[in-house]
Amino acid sequence: MHTGSCLCGAVAFELRGELRGSVACHCHQCRKTSGHYWSATQVDLGELIFTKDAGLKWFRSSNKAQRGFCAHCGSSLFWKLDGEPKISISTGTLDGATGIQTEKHIFMADKGDYYDIADGLPQLDKW
Repeated sequence: MHTGSCLCGAVAFELRGELRGSVACHCHQCRKTSGHYWSATQVDLGELIFTKDAGLKWFRSSNKAQRGFCAHCGSSLFWKLDGEPKISISTGTLDGATGIQTEKHIFMADKGDYYDIADGLPQLDKW
């Protein structure tokens, strides 16, 4: 089990399933919501248990997905594709060691021009 939260603690959660490796998304939306690129792991939706959700708000970011964030501190926490049984969780919100590593970079065509990626991982233009 892994635990995580937003910056102020108004949203806290447990992840009871095995974590997918982290994926770094460089799309326009992820860069806007995070201020850089967004790195996320993923679990089955039923494996995300909220222990505190007083600040949790959802924003419909497209016609097919929504993003969960803390309305108090602004932390970007979750991304959920409509109709999918999984949810993406910002890797940076997890407490302590995760035991996972970044697997790949996606939406590289949208990457900002102010940084380079030289970690040798796959760099895809789409998912």
